[in-house]
Amino acid sequence: MMSTNEIFERARLSRDARFDGRFFVGVRTTGIYCRPICPANAPKSENITFYRTAAAAGEAGFRPCLRCRPECAPGTPAWAGTSTTVQRGLRLIADGALDDDNLDNLAYRLGVTSRHLRRLFSKHLGASPLAVAHTQRLHFAKNLIDQTSLSMRDISVASGFGSVRRFNDTFKKTYGRTPGELRRRQATNVRSSAFSVQLPYRTPFDWSSLLAFFAARATPRVEMVKDGRYLRTIALGDARGIVDIHDAGDHLSLSLHGIGTESLFSIVQHARSLFDLDASTDDIYGVLTGDPVLKRLLKTQPGVRVPGSWDGFELAVRAVLGQQISVSAATTLAGRIAERYGEKITVPVDGLQQAPDRLFPEPKKLLRARLETLGIIGSRARTIRSLARAVVDGTLGFDAAQAPEDFCESLKAIKGIGDWTAEYVAMRSLKNPDAFPASDLGLLRAFDGRDRERMKPTELAARAEAWRPWRAYAALLLWGSSKGAGG
Repeated sequence: MMSTNEIFERARLSRDARFDGRFFVGVRTTGIYCRPICPANAPKSENITFYRTAAAAGEAGFRPCLRCRPECAPGTPAWAGTSTTVQRGLRLIADGALDDDNLDNLAYRLGVTSRHLRRLFSKHLGASPLAVAHTQRLHFAKNLIDQTSLSMRDISVASGFGSVRRFNDTFKKTYGRTPGELRRRQATNVRSSAFSVQLPYRTPFDWSSLLAFFAARATPRVEMVKDGRYLRTIALGDARGIVDIHDAGDHLSLSLHGIGTESLFSIVQHARSLFDLDASTDDIYGVLTGDPVLKRLLKTQPGVRVPGSWDGFELAVRAVLGQQISVSAATTLAGRIAERYGEKITVPVDGLQQAPDRLFPEPKKLLRARLETLGIIGSRARTIRSLARAVVDGTLGFDAAQAPEDFCESLKAIKGIGDWTAEYVAMRSLKNPDAFPASDLGLLRAFDGRDRERMKPTELAARAEAWRPWRAYAALLLWGSSKGAGG
């Protein structure tokens, strides 16, 4: 059996694209770190060191290669198999938790000491939390330099550097050049009021299935799926705008309409989570192909992803609405809530005569909402108001810092919310890859056969034990099968 380094060495020498983003190569003779697909002449084996993450290579003193551009690698699934604390920490860092470089606050949110958090990151990722955050900001800024015509000031703000001077000093130290010197002289993809950012992903990637999932559940006037594009309204502080995402072949292209760059980093991370761009496909397949049913489904759905959510509260309301009614009926009810209680915005979008024009209402707007007049039955209306109350008073949050088990228990403490709703929300909002609503009728139907009765939830849960920690992906495969139409 080959060691990890032997596998990485073969992948490096063959420039195997399947390993792009899964490790990086530090070249000691040049002081540069590269992707395994770097087109430069391969250095000698005795002159290289493998790193699981770009942050680890950077912390070891290597600088990014300007030829293969490590910042363009698909999302690194380095969290796969790590401790749950590291997983939650990475999600918080992606959300900007270390923009102020305060490690103690991050550790407090995760319920550990900063020393223990550093130890966990070093063990599992080979880099400190601050190094991960630094590399994240650096790579994001480098992409904006190459892909947009944004000013250096806007880029420094969008990538969380705090000041142009710090931004310039970091790039001079890392690349030996200023940001202005690094900017390529090429036509930008900025058009009218929008500008675009590339979101690379690892193939296979089933964009059409993801888009179909969102299309069936798109809240009218808040979301729209049209001509291969996903659009939705967003609010960031006082700013109101629309995100516009489509597949561009080997990456997603994200455009912003009506909103500035101040929160661009957060928007990009939301989008990556929404479309599950950093899924650890090889690890997922390695586990799920052990089940003959899932193995067959993976052949027809090789690019399966777990759809995320833009806002946890919005998804939770939608999940409550979807209890024991059809997907289309829940979509209609969600649209009625948005139309009556959501804020109206007007943001023009190129190529569309009518764009989404409602923000989904914040929790405080639904505390006393008369939802029964919208056709929502009394028990579910009361559950939604209780859900809103729990968010407003702080007893329920959708913070990635909390353990999925604790989140589900807090959610189930609200009358009218059971295991199915809690697991479904944890799957999509907290991005828990092991969430699994075992009582879902669509999942149970997927195992129907001529010579057997309908599988019971306890039987499905027992079978799903072998699918850990990727049960959420198993659920999407089963929902996508001819019999499993739930979710």
